[in-house]
Amino acid sequence: MKLEEYLKEIEQFVKEYLENSHQKQYVLGLSGGVDSSLVAAICKNAVGKDKLICINMPIDSNPADLEDAEDLASQLDINYLVIDGSDPYHHMVDEFNKLGISLDTATLANLKVRIRMCILYAYAQKVGGLVVGTDNADERYTGYFTKYGDGGVDILPIVHLLKREVVEACKLYGISDKLAERTPTAGLFEGQTDETEMGVKYSVLDDFLLGKEIDEKSKERIEHLHKISEHKRVPIPTPKEFIRDDE
Repeated sequence: MKLEEYLKEIEQFVKEYLENSHQKQYVLGLSGGVDSSLVAAICKNAVGKDKLICINMPIDSNPADLEDAEDLASQLDINYLVIDGSDPYHHMVDEFNKLGISLDTATLANLKVRIRMCILYAYAQKVGGLVVGTDNADERYTGYFTKYGDGGVDILPIVHLLKREVVEACKLYGISDKLAERTPTAGLFEGQTDETEMGVKYSVLDDFLLGKEIDEKSKERIEHLHKISEHKRVPIPTPKEFIRDDE
C-alpha cells in the first residue's frame, strides 16, 4: 500500500472513532514538531476544523516552538489556543524542594509532559473531547514517550508510521519543509533532542524496524530501549481474579 492510501485509511479511522465514541471533538497538543503537525493535518481532514482544537502548552519553552506551532496552525487553518503550564510546574517543583527532594533532569522533564497531559484532559473533559496522541512507530517501539504524559491519550493515529514516513506524509499534506524537517525535540530543556536522548538516529531506527541490517551498537541500544520500556506498552498488571467463596 502506498503512503497516500494509508493516510486515507488513517483519516477514516480517526473519523469513525470520534463518531463511535459519541464525543464532540478531538483535542491535540500542538508543539510545532513534525509528529503533532501531521496528526493535526490528519484530524483536520478527517473531522473538519470545528471538531479539532489544538493547544500549545509552553513550560519555560523556547519561543521559537510557539512560533512554529502558530505557523502550523496558520498553514492548516485550525483552531488553536495557548495554555501556559509554567506556573503549576514551578509550584510543584517548589513543593518538592520544601521537602528537601531535588528532582533530576529526567524527572523534571517528565513532570512537564505530565502537566501537559493534565491540561489536555481538563480541556477535553470540559468540551466533551478525546485526546489525540502523536507517538510514531519509532517512539512506541523504544518507549520514547512519557508514561501518563504524552503516552496518556485516547487514540494513536500515526503509531504505525516510521519517522521518515511521518516527514514524507507532512509534505504530502502541504506542511512546510521548515516544520517537516525540524530537528525532533520535545523542548523540555535547553539543547534537548530526541536522537541524543535515545542514543540512536531515527534513520537507523527506521531501518531496524524495517528489518534492515544496522550496526551492532545501534541494534543493542534499540533492543535495550525496547526491553526496559515494555511496562509502558502493556496493560496495567493485576493479580488473578478473586473467586469468592459461596455464602
